[in-house]
Amino acid sequence: MKIILLGPPGAGKGTQAKFISEEYSIPHISTGDIFRKNISEKTPLGVEAKKYLDNGQLVPDEVTINIVKDRLGKDDCKEGFLLDGFPRTVNQAEALDLFLNNKGQKIDTALLIDVPKELILERMTGRRVCPSCGASYHVKFNPTKVEGKCDVCHSDVIQRKDDTESTVKDRLDVYDEQTQPLIGYYKKQKALSIVDGTGEINEVFQRVKESLKSICK
Repeated sequence: MKIILLGPPGAGKGTQAKFISEEYSIPHISTGDIFRKNISEKTPLGVEAKKYLDNGQLVPDEVTINIVKDRLGKDDCKEGFLLDGFPRTVNQAEALDLFLNNKGQKIDTALLIDVPKELILERMTGRRVCPSCGASYHVKFNPTKVEGKCDVCHSDVIQRKDDTESTVKDRLDVYDEQTQPLIGYYKKQKALSIVDGTGEINEVFQRVKESLKSICK
């Protein structure tokens, strides 16, 4: 089973990716993770990517595509994989299709975890973390017992800079700009599956499994 996981920041992709990986025994491939691994191991591709990152530049598609292709060539991907964070653009999607086509393979589905922007804003702007012990909270869904104080070590909890409303809105705008063409690309191929990402984590996963049933046959 070869799956691409799509969805806005705050949609719960990381959690669902872990569940899917365990349920279907396929590796969860996060582009962030493979970038860090290549950079830490100082592979040729990692060294190349680091040059751009150190200069505050985006890693070019060609380097990103080669890093992903290298990862997909590993033995644990023979029976399938779950790609998270790639492709981000239609150009990357076309390169992935070409790579798989050359091996007589194709993507089974691009699975979109769909969550309304209003809920994402509520989820992300309400997050709070303890800078001392790392405990995490949410002002609505998982509040501290004493307002503003960590339950574990009683330090003041904070809102991370990337969880402010303006930052979250900016991230969602970037996601829309990059991903809408990608959604259209897979829709045209009739390879897009959309799952409602609202509700409890296990509810969402049940919907994911229901969506993937036709692929498992």
